[in-house]
Amino acid sequence: MRISTAYLFETSVANLQKRQQALADTQSQLTSGKRVQQASDDPAAAATAQRAMLRAAQADAQQRAVDASKNAMQQSESALGNGVDLLQQARALVVNAGNGSYTDADRASLAQQLKGLRDQLFAVANSTDGNGRYLFGGQGSDQPPLLDAPGGVVYQGAPGQAQAASGQPMPLSIDGRAAWLQASDPNNPGATVSVFGTLDKTIAALSTPGQTSAQVAQAVSTGLAGIDAVSNNLSAWRSAAGAALNRADAMTAQISQTKLDATTQQSNAVDLDMVQAISNFQNQQTGYDAALKTYSMVQQMSLFQYLK
Repeated sequence: MRISTAYLFETSVANLQKRQQALADTQSQLTSGKRVQQASDDPAAAATAQRAMLRAAQADAQQRAVDASKNAMQQSESALGNGVDLLQQARALVVNAGNGSYTDADRASLAQQLKGLRDQLFAVANSTDGNGRYLFGGQGSDQPPLLDAPGGVVYQGAPGQAQAASGQPMPLSIDGRAAWLQASDPNNPGATVSVFGTLDKTIAALSTPGQTSAQVAQAVSTGLAGIDAVSNNLSAWRSAAGAALNRADAMTAQISQTKLDATTQQSNAVDLDMVQAISNFQNQQTGYDAALKTYSMVQQMSLFQYLK
């Protein structure tokens, strides 16, 4: 086979260009830190990385939903705790009202203190999360969920619980009607009593003058039973909020692991092995230098050089 001088030169230049391009590609990879810089570099790896990025984005969205639920449940749990504390203060006042040495004026004074606690409880029941959402608005309400009407407190929200858009049920609110207005009636099985109805009746009984000792004792006994019932109901809802917080913590751990796995898969698909890349770059650089020297030597072996 005859090899012409032109063919030899063209082949050498083509090989030099290939080496130079490979060297430039490796240098670009080292600069970016990415083995796959565009989909055409490795379609399969690029597709794998895209799917991993999608899972990571979904994990971020789920975490935002969990964070919203966690924030709402933390505030709801705190509000319910405040409610239980206020009811315990109210209970202590009612116990004091049973003192046989107290006069009508003394009991009326206790009734006024109970009214102050009742107003504080009403404010707690209409608490917001700081973003305009009512903690006890149920499935949603653009107005305070509890209304102090002439016939007693009524619920204006939508019964139930709003849920965050996550993989598992994560509440964003508490059913205020069930928490504040529907405790089991200790004196009437199957019926319910409310926090405010119980306090209103007790306040009215203690404010009534001229009652006998038996009537006062009955009012105190009924008031204590009702306060215990509504307090236990608030405590149950507080426990439910605490359980929701525990689920939120567990979901946060799961989401973090999912995101870590997706990020790792994405990195494995497109990121560059720096040690291997540096070694390849050095080898390519050495090969390119050798090719240049070889070409310069071959270039001098032309027949035209001998004819000069």
